[in-house]
Amino acid sequence: MPDELKVPTSEIKKVRTWKNLDRKFLRYNIQPWVFFGGAGLIIVGVVLTLLAGEAAESFFASIQDWIANQAGWFFILVMNTVLIFCIILILSKYSTMRLGGEDAEPEFSVTGWFAMLFSAGMGIGLLFYGVAEPMFHYVANPLSEPGTPESAQKAMELTFLHWGFHPWAIYAMVGLGLAFFGFSKGLPLSIRNIFYPLLGDKIYGPIGNLIDILATIATLFGVATSLGLGVQQVNAGLSHLFGIPQNVVVQSILIAGITAIAVWSVVRGLDAGIKVLSQFNMIVAGVLMLFVFLLGPTLFILNGVLENTGNYLQNLPSLALWNEAFEEGGWQNAWTIFYWGWWIAWSPFVGMFIARVSYGRTIREYLLGVLIVPVGVTIVWMTVFGNSAIFIEHYGAGGMARAVQENIPVSLFVFLENFPLDIVTSLLAVVVIITFFVTSSDSGSMVIDIITAGGNPNPPKPQRVFWAVSEGVVAAVLLLGGGLVALQTAAIITGLPFAIIIFIMCWSVFKGLRDHWETYYE
Repeated sequence: MPDELKVPTSEIKKVRTWKNLDRKFLRYNIQPWVFFGGAGLIIVGVVLTLLAGEAAESFFASIQDWIANQAGWFFILVMNTVLIFCIILILSKYSTMRLGGEDAEPEFSVTGWFAMLFSAGMGIGLLFYGVAEPMFHYVANPLSEPGTPESAQKAMELTFLHWGFHPWAIYAMVGLGLAFFGFSKGLPLSIRNIFYPLLGDKIYGPIGNLIDILATIATLFGVATSLGLGVQQVNAGLSHLFGIPQNVVVQSILIAGITAIAVWSVVRGLDAGIKVLSQFNMIVAGVLMLFVFLLGPTLFILNGVLENTGNYLQNLPSLALWNEAFEEGGWQNAWTIFYWGWWIAWSPFVGMFIARVSYGRTIREYLLGVLIVPVGVTIVWMTVFGNSAIFIEHYGAGGMARAVQENIPVSLFVFLENFPLDIVTSLLAVVVIITFFVTSSDSGSMVIDIITAGGNPNPPKPQRVFWAVSEGVVAAVLLLGGGLVALQTAAIITGLPFAIIIFIMCWSVFKGLRDHWETYYE
């Protein structure tokens, strides 16, 4: 079935008219309200945060606490609703439809596709928290006594809850909406267009602009915050290895250098830049994980992979719906609700990138790929590093819990000291962090540019450079001004309006799939 027959003539005319009006602006493919609105609000937010200093951090933290206490139940409802919806779609008749039309063929190989999915979604986070989070839960979680075999089991279950099916279901949902309406319906690749079945032509007005501006802000703050975390860990590794001081000046220099690499990558584009770096960092990360697996407590890890996975799947329904209703504690707000808000805030970024690289996949292939493969790799990664850290703390030399509590960025390198060739592996870890840093930056820049270019999947290079540099500059300014924590909280706060948007998005995507099926397949 030819692609051009999939969109009604009236709809094509509306889309082309809107695209022509906006993309002539300043000779570039630009959506003026979204580009300047998003950039302006980002600049204002950064400046106000720097001027307010500690007061801004306190203000943002109080808002975060209020959202967690009052809307935590809603985050949990949205996360579970989206996961169930994805499972229903996998089993439905709509899963046989291909993104881009029946004759569409995938743009990237399966290996390249998986590498880009994984590295864009959680690369830096897995390195930053791979050792730290299981150790935090091992020494303190509300479901078990600290330092016991049961607490080790619960530590891995809770870690899998935060990094497993739920976040990837959110990414898959946003990405599916973008890919379906972009590739199969001929609409521009923009967040607003997912709501066409519900809003109609209103997506081209203020409501649509607001949706895309929120997506732009959430993406840039999310990426900039992660870059700040990543560069802190790079600085910690270099300090641990060579005695280089840990301060914002060194971190700003590192951001400048790594951002330059990201600019090169984003200018080269998906095929020559981002895909190559994604595959490279997957290989290097795999080598590091294999080293820890072979020279660490191998049998303990192998037993852990099976047991951790079984415990996670068995207890997933109760863990996923647990809301501390009877405990009235603050643990879940600091961990689970924090993660749910964070992943939802990141969903425009990762969802857009997943959609961009998933042309030609069937809906079932797409959903299974996004849900199963990254989650499987995450389970193995967290078990290799988390179980090894627990083994060292419980049966070995100890010291891991103290290292994590004293300095999270350094804890990975303290962990590697328990293995042979720790200098080599620490250098390898720094390389992995840098490459994940670059792929997060360049893919984030590509996504923001697509949004602010009105959905153009191949935006001009000058705009890619602008957003890549902006991410680095924002991260550096936040580090220099001490506002990283406040802006990190601001990124989480954007998760609440996006939780509402995603909740509605499920109905819009279902309506779009149902109407498309009834029109062209029955």
